[in-house]
Amino acid sequence: MSLLTVGSVAFDAIETPFGKTDKIIGGAGTYISISSSFFTKPVNVVAVVGDDFPEEYIKTLESQGINTDGLQVKEGEKTFFWAGKYHNDMNSRDTLVTELNVLEHFDPIVPANYQDAQYVMLGNLSPQVQSTVIERLENRPKLVVMDTMNFWMDIAWDDLMKTISMVDVLSINDEEARQLSKEYSLRKAAKKIMEMGPKYLIIKKGEHGALLFHEDKVFSAPALPLEEVFDPTGAGDTFAGGFIGYLAKTDDISFDNMKKAVIYGSAMASFCVEKFGTDRLLEITEADLEARVKEFEELTVF
Repeated sequence: MSLLTVGSVAFDAIETPFGKTDKIIGGAGTYISISSSFFTKPVNVVAVVGDDFPEEYIKTLESQGINTDGLQVKEGEKTFFWAGKYHNDMNSRDTLVTELNVLEHFDPIVPANYQDAQYVMLGNLSPQVQSTVIERLENRPKLVVMDTMNFWMDIAWDDLMKTISMVDVLSINDEEARQLSKEYSLRKAAKKIMEMGPKYLIIKKGEHGALLFHEDKVFSAPALPLEEVFDPTGAGDTFAGGFIGYLAKTDDISFDNMKKAVIYGSAMASFCVEKFGTDRLLEITEADLEARVKEFEELTVF
């Protein structure tokens, strides 16, 4: 089924205890679209870059079955850039540089050939951009999934509340769920957040897996204990891409199938952290993924 992803296509510079990179391709839109393209093609992407964004990076995306008709290239402007340094535990990081550049005035244009999208993944961007995309779709998609972060809770609360009320699934981490709901218990937090509009809620807990909520039902997905986490950048977006990609491939939005989608998303994220940037995601085979999903199954069978 047709899938539309919206998010930043950007440059990252990353430092972890395992090494550091110069500017490499990054951004939520990049990780989401590469991850989801593993399950369904084409993946239609809406994003913006500057004229400093290399043509070879765009060709890499297209080689994965990603349609870049909705990728705006702004002449004379620079691409969004983020630099960060991870601490030894890999759970905490310091942002060293954030340059919004083209993202500061991003007006998302949805091309005519994207209008039949049945599945929409709104990567972490300003809630105003996210709601604009929904409003510019001629027909209501079958499923709209949204990711956001605490930054928008701090500076754009009203816009965020509006956008949250328009989506079917919200995906956030445990700290963000507590801030959004003002509840410490994640079960209470989930109840409050679903009253804001989304029928489903995913709460990501990093190395402790993820929770999926719907009505009074809860599914807890484990995280795979990896020997080495090389670079956690983009893991949450890779998870989101795997989740929506699996749903678009199977075209089934039942709670039971969403459980499977959470596992497939978690499996994709577990690959993402094994190398810097998107490198590992571009190497995965079907057999790799199925073997990894089997590992997840074995973690929870007793």
